Amino acid sequence: MVSAYAELEERMRGRLGGRECLYVPSCRFGLYLALRHWCRPGGRVLMSPVNDDVIFFVVLAAGLRPVQAPLDPRDGSIDTAAVPDSVWQELSAVLTTNLYGNPDPAPELRSRCDRSGIPLIEDAAHAIGSTVGGRPVGTYGEASVFSLSKHTGAKAGGFLTLADPALRGELAAARDALLHPTRATAELAYLTRPYAEAALRGLRLARAARATVRLLGLEEREEIRMPLRADELARALPAAPALEPFHSWVRVDMHDYRLRPGTGRLRRTTRMLARLDPVLDAHRDGTARLLTSEYGTPGAPQGTAQPLFRVPLLVEDRDTAIDALARHRITTGYVYDPPLDRYAGETFTDPSPAPAPAAWFARHALPVDPRHADEVLPVLRTAGIRPAHLSAAPEGAR
Repeated sequence: MVSAYAELEERMRGRLGGRECLYVPSCRFGLYLALRHWCRPGGRVLMSPVNDDVIFFVVLAAGLRPVQAPLDPRDGSIDTAAVPDSVWQELSAVLTTNLYGNPDPAPELRSRCDRSGIPLIEDAAHAIGSTVGGRPVGTYGEASVFSLSKHTGAKAGGFLTLADPALRGELAAARDALLHPTRATAELAYLTRPYAEAALRGLRLARAARATVRLLGLEEREEIRMPLRADELARALPAAPALEPFHSWVRVDMHDYRLRPGTGRLRRTTRMLARLDPVLDAHRDGTARLLTSEYGTPGAPQGTAQPLFRVPLLVEDRDTAIDALARHRITTGYVYDPPLDRYAGETFTDPSPAPAPAAWFARHALPVDPRHADEVLPVLRTAGIRPAHLSAAPEGAR
C-alpha cells in the first residue's frame, strides 16, 4: 500500500540527496520522536539558549536535561570551541538550531559527536534551503527535522529525516502510535484559515486578523516567552518521557502538532512544497541585501547568500525598531529573548558556560523577513535606528 505521505516524502528526499524522509505533522513532533529514539531518559542534550521555548519543553518531555551551549554573537550559532571538555563528557546528544536559517557548524559538531560517541540531531525548521560545508543542512546528523510551516507557509507538516534508512519502519510505527486521529473541524479550520486571514488583511484589519488567530488557539503568546509555570512544570517532570504531561507547553501556537493530517491538508502542503524554489530564491535575494547593510552580520561570508527564513539584523534598540516597523505595517516575530537559561533557571536546565554572548545576540537581533528587505531598511534608517556593534559585545564574544 502506498503511503498517503509518499509524494511529500519523495520531494523532500530529492532535496536532500536521497536521505530517508518520514512525514510528521510538525517539526516539534518529529523532534520528540528523534530524541526518544536516540537518547535514554535522564540524558543531557546540548542545545542553543536562543531558541523557541517550545523546543525546550519538547526536550523535557523526552525525559532529557537541556544543557545550554555558548553561542557566536554574530549569528546565534553554537560556538563549538567554547564548550568545555567537562560538558562534552556528560552529554548524550547535541541538538542544533540553525537559527533563522544560519547554519550551526555541523561539520565540527559531527566530528565532536563522533569522538564522544553521541548522536547529532539537527533542528532544521528554519533552514530548509541552507547549506553548510557544501551539503544541505539536515544531512549531517543521525536525524534531522524540518518544518513545512516556515518557508513553504503551509502552517502544518514537516519531516524527520534519517541517516540510516533501516530505521524507517521503527520510527514510522512510533509516529503512528503517537498521532491523534484526524478531526473534521480541525481540517476545516486549517483549509479556511488562509482565506479568512487574506480577507482581513485586504480590509486592513491586521488587529482583527491576529485576534481571530488567537481565538482559534493558533497563537497564544502575550509576551516573547510563554509563561514557564514552574510549579506545574516541576510536577510534570517525573512523568517524562511522555507528551501528555507537557501538552499545554508543547502545543503552544500549534494545537494540531500531533494530529494525523487529512487529505485536504496533505494536498495543500504538497502544492506548497512544490512551489518552494522561487520562495527560496526570494529569500536569498533579500538576505543578500540585508546582510550587506549597516545592520548586517559582521564578517558574513561573501558569495551566494543562504535563503534565511529571517535575517537577524543587529540593532542597538530592538524594541524601538519593532515599533517603527509596526507603524508601517511590517510585523516582526521569532524573537527569542531572554535566553533559555535565564528564562528557565537552573532548576530545569544547565546554564551556558559562557552566557554573555547569547544574551547580547538575543537582545540585539531583529528578525526580518528578507522578502521585505526593500521596505525595512528605509524605515529603520528614517527612524534613526543604529546598528549594534560587536565591539560593544560582552567579553568572550568572538
